[in-house]
Amino acid sequence: MAKEEPPSTTKDLQELQKKLSLLIESFQNNSKVVAFMTSPVGQYLDRHPFLALTLLVFIAASAVPVGFFLLLVVLTSLAALVGVILLEGLVISVGGLSLLCVLCGLGFVSLAISGTVMVFYVVVSSLINYWFSPRPLTQQNPTGECQLAMKSADFEGLYQE
Repeated sequence: MAKEEPPSTTKDLQELQKKLSLLIESFQNNSKVVAFMTSPVGQYLDRHPFLALTLLVFIAASAVPVGFFLLLVVLTSLAALVGVILLEGLVISVGGLSLLCVLCGLGFVSLAISGTVMVFYVVVSSLINYWFSPRPLTQQNPTGECQLAMKSADFEGLYQE
């Protein structure tokens, strides 16, 4: 014997059907849906329901993979941004330390060159002052010879103990 459905189940199904029909009616009365259905694409899909259903299923099924792909793109972009910032910070830090080392080396080289130039300047100026200093003229003999030669007797007095 077949059992009949209780009246509450039938009543629930009728209520559900009424809610669904109200939902479909609200979609059909939406201004954007009306504008789409009056367009050539909407009229074509209205005449070809199988194609419309296929397109709807494709869009619904592809939403998850497209969403995962967009999430992957966003996460990769954020990782690249953070990576670029970290890499840029690393490059700037290494570059700054390298610049500091080069500048310290240039400072030591500058000190060495300055010291060498100063020593060279002092030595050359001393030599020039020695060579070209105004000295009293040497007395000349009537014979015209210079009296620069010293007698050997003068040297003997210097080395006596």
